[in-house]
Amino acid sequence: MNQPLAGRTVVVAGSTSAAGAAVIRMLTQAGARVAAVDISEDGVQELTRAHENVVGYVCDLADPEAVQRLATAIRFDLGPADGLIHLVGGWRGGGGIQEQTDEDWEFLHTSVFTTLRNTTRAFYEDLATSPAGRLAIVSAQAASSPTADGAAYAAAKSAAEAWTLAVADGFRLHQEAGCSLPNKQSPAAVVFVVKALVDDRMRAAQPERKFTGFTDVTVLAEAVERIFGMDAADISGQRLSLTSGRLLGVPAGVLSVG
Repeated sequence: MNQPLAGRTVVVAGSTSAAGAAVIRMLTQAGARVAAVDISEDGVQELTRAHENVVGYVCDLADPEAVQRLATAIRFDLGPADGLIHLVGGWRGGGGIQEQTDEDWEFLHTSVFTTLRNTTRAFYEDLATSPAGRLAIVSAQAASSPTADGAAYAAAKSAAEAWTLAVADGFRLHQEAGCSLPNKQSPAAVVFVVKALVDDRMRAAQPERKFTGFTDVTVLAEAVERIFGMDAADISGQRLSLTSGRLLGVPAGVLSVG
């Protein structure tokens, strides 16, 4: 049986969120070695206690020098990264265009975009030369259909999408230059698109709410696992929707989340 994640090293940034926990659980079950990265030391320690093949790292991903040190530490401990799953983010907004505050923009720009820029630069060479390198981020429908109340959030998500698609182009150029390993999969960078994410704790806190159109974190986790087994040519540089509860946007015949 093909196990594309067996023995792979995958970095999960923003690992202590509900999405991070779900993704880590799926990756470890598939045989991956996981570097769980977050600014929360308690959360990281909890993840390492819960999984044998998870190594925790506390890092401020907004600090480029700290991220470079992180990448060096992970290579020493686990080997070069085969995957980077970027789940760092957050939401701020409300009040229309004139009420989009500088503080909200600074938070969103730093958490959504700067952390992605820092991590992808630090792990780029690893991913580009891996037998099956994968970069994945989670974006939102708001990036392509922004509202006045969510202008700053949509702008930050759009920037993150553009950066990710640029990484995909970098992978393509890297392969065309003959830098990839022969007879192996190519690297890929993808954008998962959701309306918003939901988990069991959110449902328990608001039992009356329907969460219509939200994507469960387990669906995201399954999609993350499956992109490692997909052909890079089918997914790299693509916005893949998870809004229907399964992976959309890939050609017919390509494995999807059910």
